Amino acid sequence: MDQTIYQIEVKGLWKVFGSRPERALQSENANKSRDEIQDEFGLVVGLRDLSFRVPRGQTFVVMGLSGSGKSTLARCLIRLIEATRGEIRFDGENILDHSQEDLRQFRRDKIAMVFQNYALLPHRRVLDNVAYGLEVQGMDKDSRYKAAGEAIETVGLKGWEYYYPSEMSGGMQQRVGLARALAVDPDVLIMDEPFSGLDPLIRREMQDELVMLQSELQKTIVFITHDLDEALKLGDRIAIMRDGVIVQEGTPEEIVTRPETDYVSEFVQDVSRAKVIRAGSIMADPDVVIHEGQDARAALAAMRENNAEAAYVVGDGDILKGVLTQALITGLENDKITVLEAARTEGLATTSPGTFIENIIPLAAETEHFIAVVDEEGRFLGEIDRRALLAGMVD
Repeated sequence: MDQTIYQIEVKGLWKVFGSRPERALQSENANKSRDEIQDEFGLVVGLRDLSFRVPRGQTFVVMGLSGSGKSTLARCLIRLIEATRGEIRFDGENILDHSQEDLRQFRRDKIAMVFQNYALLPHRRVLDNVAYGLEVQGMDKDSRYKAAGEAIETVGLKGWEYYYPSEMSGGMQQRVGLARALAVDPDVLIMDEPFSGLDPLIRREMQDELVMLQSELQKTIVFITHDLDEALKLGDRIAIMRDGVIVQEGTPEEIVTRPETDYVSEFVQDVSRAKVIRAGSIMADPDVVIHEGQDARAALAAMRENNAEAAYVVGDGDILKGVLTQALITGLENDKITVLEAARTEGLATTSPGTFIENIIPLAAETEHFIAVVDEEGRFLGEIDRRALLAGMVD
């Protein structure tokens, strides 16, 4: 049974622009293309029967070219544009049923948007721009300035509180926009191509900043972009849109390695697999694992039986302690020394299961052993050899 907590659930969502949009939804028009509906009825199908779910704390990236419907979706999610049919649930509540007062409360308390054009107030200094949403909520001046100051520091702009937007670069202005969104402590961030207007270098810096912030804050984010590299870098899951339809949804690895349509294949054909495949996907169980309390004779016998020149040594709870080679242990069979005392940590390369292959390659060049995959607590999960690295990049 699926135990995932989904903060956003969209089901059967349609947005049709034009007079009497219900005509596009009639069963006899179900198989007609967007162009056919436009030619016959003068209606534009912005979104067509979209369904997806976003788990709490994940970044869900919606990617598509101009006219794909991605920005229409972003605006429907908070009812800046009214959907034609469907459900949009946040924490189980369908916001399409909200009254105007409920909707205002929802926008004020649960959600924040970050746009491409920053939407800063030019006559207000940074501190007041960031505090603006809290001011609208009715928070007193001291409290909102305190919260705004914390958000400004979070995005790396401490010291810029009393500058005007016109005195800042585009990248810094975008940080102010992000700080304003974070200051109200929303449950969900909707980010509509926020970095598209930035220079490439600043854009990469902002992407890195968002990755770092998300690792700390764990907000639920819906991020809109037309850039595949950006989608792959930021998204826990990606939905690729075309003509108002999601043509494929999946993890970055699934999108790149298992495209479901020719359209998606064309998008990902030049993407390096090393950028999206993680250590956890290519690691394997080792032939031999030795416990730290095991005696040298039994350890050497196990290594020889499995033709293993080296083996990992773990302690209680599978905590990785070091690596042991036959050369190190030979001659110790009759000694009272434990394998832990003989094991070495020098040259031991480790990585986390979430590390991309491109970041593992340098480790492989620096160690004569396999690469150990460990979790945040140091528990040994598996190993990666050079052959697995090569296979992950080309297969």
